[in-house]
Amino acid sequence: MAELNRLRPDALLIEGPPEADALVALAPELEPPVALLAHVPGQPSRAAFWPFAEFSPEWQAILYGAAAGIPVRFCDLPAAHSLAGDRDDEAPAPGSAPADEAPGPGAAPAEARSGLHGDPIGALAAAAGYDDPERWWEDVVEHRGDTPFEVIAEAMAAVREGYEPDEREARREAHMRKTLRAALKAGFTRIAVICGAWHVPALTGPLPPATADNALLRGLPKVKAELTWVPWTYGRLASWSGYGAGITSPGWYHHLFGAPDRPVERWLAAAAAVLRDEGLPVSSAHVIESVRLAESLATLRGRPLAGLGEVTEAARAVLCEGDDLAVELIQRRMVVSDRLGHVTDGTPMVPLQRDLREQQRRLKLKPEALDREIDLDLRKPLDLDRSHLLHRLRLLGVGWGALGESRGKGTFREPWTLQWRPEHDLALIEHAALGTTVLSAAAQRARDQAGAESAALADLTALVELCLLAELPEALPEVLAALSAKAALDTDVTHLMAALPAMVRAHRYGDVRGTSADGLAVIVRSMLERICVGLPVAVTGLDDDAAADLLKHVDGVHTAVALLGDAAPPSSETDAGGGSPRSRWLVTLRGVSDRQDLHGLIEGRLTRILLDSGELQDAGDRMSRAMSRGQTPARAAAWVEGFLSGGGLLLVHDPRLLALVDGWLTGLSGDQFTDVLPLLRRTFGGFAVPERRAVGERLRSAGRGQAEAEQDVDERRAAAAVATVLAIIGRDGG
Repeated sequence: MAELNRLRPDALLIEGPPEADALVALAPELEPPVALLAHVPGQPSRAAFWPFAEFSPEWQAILYGAAAGIPVRFCDLPAAHSLAGDRDDEAPAPGSAPADEAPGPGAAPAEARSGLHGDPIGALAAAAGYDDPERWWEDVVEHRGDTPFEVIAEAMAAVREGYEPDEREARREAHMRKTLRAALKAGFTRIAVICGAWHVPALTGPLPPATADNALLRGLPKVKAELTWVPWTYGRLASWSGYGAGITSPGWYHHLFGAPDRPVERWLAAAAAVLRDEGLPVSSAHVIESVRLAESLATLRGRPLAGLGEVTEAARAVLCEGDDLAVELIQRRMVVSDRLGHVTDGTPMVPLQRDLREQQRRLKLKPEALDREIDLDLRKPLDLDRSHLLHRLRLLGVGWGALGESRGKGTFREPWTLQWRPEHDLALIEHAALGTTVLSAAAQRARDQAGAESAALADLTALVELCLLAELPEALPEVLAALSAKAALDTDVTHLMAALPAMVRAHRYGDVRGTSADGLAVIVRSMLERICVGLPVAVTGLDDDAAADLLKHVDGVHTAVALLGDAAPPSSETDAGGGSPRSRWLVTLRGVSDRQDLHGLIEGRLTRILLDSGELQDAGDRMSRAMSRGQTPARAAAWVEGFLSGGGLLLVHDPRLLALVDGWLTGLSGDQFTDVLPLLRRTFGGFAVPERRAVGERLRSAGRGQAEAEQDVDERRAAAAVATVLAIIGRDGG
């Protein structure tokens, strides 16, 4: 800014897409970090962001131009060309930033520019004996504050000597020169160009002939590109987040920019406040000692001012007392920072974005870059509306909220983790054609997914569940019709079994969330009937893996039927079967369990389910047959695994079953035991530790009782029996 005040330019050219010239006037009303978003309508993969932080030279130049009333133009290759690459590597992917950083921290890293053979800042840092380019930049530029731009330009010219830019970079610099010539032709005499230091040698001195640049730019592919401002985050500016031209410590540079006086003292005082907010004891004396340590480290290392490395080491040693978790907290909150920018209502937005902003205000859900956990109580109207909004956004692919698992048994609570990311604006723009509101767009999205020929049965059941969660009654009939048609044509019983639990959960939402679920009961009963008819065929001829997969579906359906209870009214299709869904399901399992050709895993699990449901009185006899000598040890072990997969408490409370398992195990030979050991370890390893301990105590008590019984023998009463036995075997009197 001081250099601009000295030069007093009459025009400013800034590295960025020229289509954004009309958006410059909005900049003073925005709160950085923000980004220019360029996208091709209807092609979400062709999009790119140009981020700006408060300390970005480009941003400061824009503000200077707006305050001084001088023209500000962007001079980089138009987004219409940069997004029109024929190959995937020519078109920036969403979240990329083809624009280079202007002279400043982290400028021109090696991976940020196509065609560079090395990091120019890194090369200069290495020549000066530094192994960290950012530390070199701090010492030479940031902390000194008096490095003239001519020196930086001269250093870049030396680094670029002999370098030939690739085709893409050559075209970018050709367009920069073309824009510069146009500004000179328009009568501007004092033109300031704010661009990456790497490009300075290509824009200074005598410019090459215009014909050569025009030849480079002739015939470039072109698409229709639309641009707008969107909020950005410092986390996305950090290089670890995927922004190649970013910096690793945007929060630190923001601090240096905003606190030119006593930056070390202010930084460590802020770090102490962060730790205190987390309940860690940090006093003023800690801050004073950490400042002294940081300054001493800088002096020992010959640095003009303590940098991020020194203040981090001081914070680790004094404020955090060596606790790496506390250091990580400072790193996340301050070095990277959770700052999220803001754009005004006057910024160009699609109606879908505006509707979301209005709902965020109404529901008091402020978008934040830092993870925020909320626990919604669906019995409260405000929380229920929040839940509807978050589920509708999920349907649109806007993952602002991640749904967690409820920690309680109540179905009226929903835990969410909220985190706003810049890509969400791109997703909203991408789905703008679906509707002008989040509600209408989500409903249309559901209809489109239901009508897709590739939609599988499981996809449609999940879609029904999501429509109920998002309260989309206008879309639900079409989704249900598609589901009913798909379920009627699907002959694979495992597909039906996989889809039924979601349908049953969806049926219950009519009670829990106050949402009408009309029509679901008939479909649920129809699917259950098809499952009951097809299950006897599905259990035939299964190997171990197939049996294990089918068992998961059986457990899922059994749990779903327990939730369903007698809620679903009978339909004409199921009246013949008689009874409630639960009784129909248990009758099917009982019929299947009596077959002789079942896989041991399936037979054991069905026996356990029927026993727990009160449908079996001969579980002990069935176990005896399964473990008899006529069965192979492998099948017997599989039967035990299936039978005990629901937990080990049954063995604790039923001595007979425990004795059967114990007798079978002790009767195995050494080789047989070795063969079945993996199955047994998997079965008993799945029990909770208290269950395993209780089973062991039961066995030990039984063994001790047997030994005591053997030792408690009346020799006088046994003498007659002993004499008789000896006479029989011919040892009378021996």
